[in-house]
This record gives sequence, structure tokens and C-alpha cells, in this order.
Amino acid sequence: MMLHSTVRRLSVVLAASAVFAFSSPAFSQDVTESHLKAARAAVAAIHATDSFDNILPQAAAALEQQLIQKNPDMQELIAKTVSEKAMALAARRSDLEKEAAVAYAKVFSEKDLNDIATFYSSDAGKKLLESGPIVTRELVKAADIWQNGIARDLAQQVGETLLAAAKAAAPAAPADATAPAAGSDAAPADGSAPADGSAPADGSAPADDSQN
Repeated sequence: MMLHSTVRRLSVVLAASAVFAFSSPAFSQDVTESHLKAARAAVAAIHATDSFDNILPQAAAALEQQLIQKNPDMQELIAKTVSEKAMALAARRSDLEKEAAVAYAKVFSEKDLNDIATFYSSDAGKKLLESGPIVTRELVKAADIWQNGIARDLAQQVGETLLAAAKAAAPAAPADATAPAAGSDAAPADGSAPADGSAPADGSAPADDSQN
């Protein structure tokens, strides 16, 4: 039956996960009770495991949907059974709290953990936890604007420097050889004679203005 095979596969996966978890170094780590207590207080103060609250409900909802799709005639029984078993497993939430405490105890000293718990239990610490995400979003926006400005200015300044260097390295343009030298009496380019005292272009003698 499809329901039986699905549940059996799920049981195998859960069993393997449990063996792996309880054989991990975190469970065998030797931590004093006072150190672990301080770690638990710190974990609670910073709400370190709050983001995992939806793991069991989401897993139950996904399993229920999967089983009902394969066995629609057993919808009522599936919903009832999944809900009951999920509620029974909710008590294992404390296992995650213990793992979190051990993880923090491996990194922070007992004094550090007490200081962390004290700060995050204060008004300032609570406000930091509450408003921290808002500040982070604003910081990300500011960082994006800053990054764009830095990239733009860097590209502009580098481009200006390279352009100036290219202009300085370019050879000077040669002078125009066809242009007449300054003060030259060379004939005009159309071949006509100069106008000062010379004969007109039609070959007639210049007019004599002396006999008037």
C-alpha cells in the first residue's frame, strides 16, 4: 500500500537522522552544568532558536499533503494521525535547545555567556534584537548607494587619467605643407597675376589716369 511504503521510508530517514545527530561531537562534548546553564540563558536571551519554531509544523503539513494526495480516501485519518504524532514530537523541541546551548558553550566561556544573557535581557539588548533587522535593511540600502557611487567615481577617475596619458603620448600633428609661408609673394592658387600695377587679365594696357 502506498501509505505504508511512504511512512516506512519516512521512518528510515528519521531514524538515520537521529543516529547521526546523537553521534555528533555536540552530544559527547564535556560541558559543566553551570557552563551549560549559562549557555541556555544566553540562547534564550538572544532567541537563537526562534527561527526553527516552524520546522515541525511545516514538516507535518508537508507530510499530510503528500499522504492525502496519494491516499485521498484516507484524508480524515491522515490529518488526525499527523496532528497527533506532531503534537507528541513537540516535546523534542528541547533537544534543539540543548544542542544550541552546547554549541554556544563550546565557543564562549561561562563568563561571556553570562554577560551576553545580561545584556540581551536588558532594555538595550531587547531593543537591539527587535530593531536590529530594521537597521540592517537601512544599512544594506545605504551600502548599495555607496557602492554605486564608489564604482562610478572610480571608473570616471581612471578613465580621465588614461585619456590624459593617451593624449600626452600621441605624436604632434605635422604642419600643413600647402599653406604659403608668412610674408610670401607667391601667386594666388588660381594662377591670376597680382593686382598691383600689372596688366589686366584680358591683355589690354592699363588705364592712364594722367591725361585728364
